[in-house]
Amino acid sequence: MLIKRDRYLNALIGWKHTDLIKIVTGIRRCGKSFLLFTLFHQHLLQTGTDESHIIEIALDDISNESLRDPFRMMTYVKERIRSGEQYYLIIDEVQLLGRFVEVLNSFMHIPNVDVYVTGSNSHFLSKDVATEFRGRGIEIHVYPLSFAELYAAEGGDTSALWKRYCVYGGLPYLATLENNAKRAEYLTSLNKTLYLRDIVERNRIVNVEEFSELMCVMASGIGSPCNPNKIANTFKTVKKETLAPQTISKYLSYMEDAFIIERSTRYDVKGRRYIGTLSKYYFQDIGLRNALLNFRQTEETHIMENVIYNELRSRGYGVDVGVIDVRTATERRQLEVDFVADKGDRRYYIQSAFSLADDEKREQELASLKRIHDAFKKVIIVREDIAPYHDEHGVLIMGLMDFLLKTNVDEIL
Repeated sequence: MLIKRDRYLNALIGWKHTDLIKIVTGIRRCGKSFLLFTLFHQHLLQTGTDESHIIEIALDDISNESLRDPFRMMTYVKERIRSGEQYYLIIDEVQLLGRFVEVLNSFMHIPNVDVYVTGSNSHFLSKDVATEFRGRGIEIHVYPLSFAELYAAEGGDTSALWKRYCVYGGLPYLATLENNAKRAEYLTSLNKTLYLRDIVERNRIVNVEEFSELMCVMASGIGSPCNPNKIANTFKTVKKETLAPQTISKYLSYMEDAFIIERSTRYDVKGRRYIGTLSKYYFQDIGLRNALLNFRQTEETHIMENVIYNELRSRGYGVDVGVIDVRTATERRQLEVDFVADKGDRRYYIQSAFSLADDEKREQELASLKRIHDAFKKVIIVREDIAPYHDEHGVLIMGLMDFLLKTNVDEIL
C-alpha cells in the first residue's frame, strides 16, 4: 500500500534547489524516511533526475556504519559527484554522523548538491535545528497520517474508519496490520520500548515511573486548561504523590521536544495578547495517547478536538486557545474559543462541538464567537454529517468529515 504524503512532498519540492538544508523532523515512526527515500525519490526520477545523481544514505543501516565517520562520509559523497550537474544528497538518521553539523555545512559549499536529512527526534529536535543551523536550514515537520491521508489509501466507509482512527491514530505502519489487537499491541510496545526510552535516555531521567505517570496524566486530560501547579495538585489528589511544579515543567518540555505533545497557549482575543497562566496540551498521535491509558478513555468528544487541532497544525496553522473576557455590572467571566488558527493573513475562530443537539448547547458554542467583532471567519465543527451552512450570526456550521476530507476546506472556511 502506497500512502501519499502530498502535503509534505510538495513542501520538499517547494524548497528544491535552494541553498538551505532541508531538515525533516517528526515523531519517530511517522514516515519521515518513507517520505524521502520513496516519495521524494520517485518525484526526482519522474522529473528527469538520473538515478546516479541521487545519493541516499541510511545511517541506521549497519552496512553504512563506516559512513558515520565525518571524513569517510565527506569522501564517499564527493566520490559520487562526477559532474557539474545537479545532485541530491539524502541522509537518514543524520544524528548518527559524527560532527554532523560541520559535515552538512561543508556540503552546502558544493554548489550542485541539494541536501535533505532526517533525524531521530531523541537526538535531533526542532530547537536543536534552530540552534545548530541558524538560518542555514529549513525544517519540514511531519505529522502522523491525517484522517484524509488514511482514507485516501484505504477508502471504504468513513464512519468505520473514523472509529478506528479515534482509537489507534495515524502511525503509518498500522495500516499494514490486519486487526485491532495487533494495532493495540504495536502502539503499546512503541510507547514502552521506543518513545519512553528515548526521552528517558536523552534527558537522563532518574525517576522513570514518575515521568511515566505524568505522561498518563497528560493523556487523560487532553484539551483541558492546565499548568504545572494545577498538574501538581492533580498528582497530590489523584495519585497521592508529590511532584514539584518545576519538575513537571521540565518533564513537559521533554515531551514537547520529543513531539509527543504540543502546547496551545491561551490568547486574549480582544486584548490581542497572550495569557501565560494556563495552556492546553494535545497529543501528536491519538493512538499513542490511547495506548498510554490502555485504550480505556476513548471519549470521542475529546479525541475529536485533538484531531481537529492536529489537522490545523499539519495544514500549517499556528493554533492558540482563544479567551474572551465578559464584564458586566453583575458578572465577570471568561469565555473560550477552542482554536484561534492563524496562517499568514488568515485567521479562523473554531469551536469543536460534538453535537448542537439543543438550543442550550448551541448558545454555549456561540457565546464566545458572537462576542468577536472582527472580520475573520467563525466556524463550529460538529461530528454529524451535515451540509455546511451559515447561521443568522454568520457562523459557518460544518461536519467533521467535510473539514477533514475536503481538499479545498480552506476555501470553505
